[in-house]
Amino acid sequence: MKIALLGYGKMGKVIERIALERGHEIVLRKSSASSFEGLDNADVAIDFSVPSSAVTNISECLNNGIPVISGTTGWLEDYNKMVTLCEEKNGAFIYGSNFSLGVNLFFELNNYLAKMMSKFNQYKVTMEEIHHTQKLDAPSGTAISLAKGVIENSNYSNWTLDNPNENEIQIDAKRIENVPGTHSIFYTSEVDTIEIKHTAHNRDGFALGSIIAAEWIVGKKGIFTMKDVLELEVG
Repeated sequence: MKIALLGYGKMGKVIERIALERGHEIVLRKSSASSFEGLDNADVAIDFSVPSSAVTNISECLNNGIPVISGTTGWLEDYNKMVTLCEEKNGAFIYGSNFSLGVNLFFELNNYLAKMMSKFNQYKVTMEEIHHTQKLDAPSGTAISLAKGVIENSNYSNWTLDNPNENEIQIDAKRIENVPGTHSIFYTSEVDTIEIKHTAHNRDGFALGSIIAAEWIVGKKGIFTMKDVLELEVG
């Protein structure tokens, strides 16, 4: 499979290494200063760039009939535009706030726990996420996905980085050098705390998941998620 890498920072280089290990070929390594030359030779594109480049990168792929996987976060105000473009071009697109297998399992665990805890109003939900200091958006896309999972399965209506009201989930976003990603959800009452937590040890899990998604999407049409790729269904 021929892969175009849109974004060639630390994450792009990890994706490249694992893609080559799996027998794939890299036909484009695009940085912010380089062009899309070589994109038309790709079977699929993987976008791990920056928020300001994501829409341009995804649009370029969809306009040229290239399936695209995007793990860039911080641009979701334009997500529906990309969905519309994908439908207009009969293309293929996956956005994921996190492509790690472990995190996607964690998403399902979070949904299940939120649904179970929704009956017990004495517990207040808070969240904490920790990432490396180079991460541009806060809270992380993963933290937002986790918060949405709680909101969809409880009486909470929103999340906030500031002082929450009764129906808001407070997210504490921390930036610490060399932390790939840690996410914790706390249910705290006067007598105890229930906590679930995912800790990434390195970037390899994110990279592998994006490549698995790229392998899966070739030959398909539509808008998908990692839940489709991994066939995750919890009863």
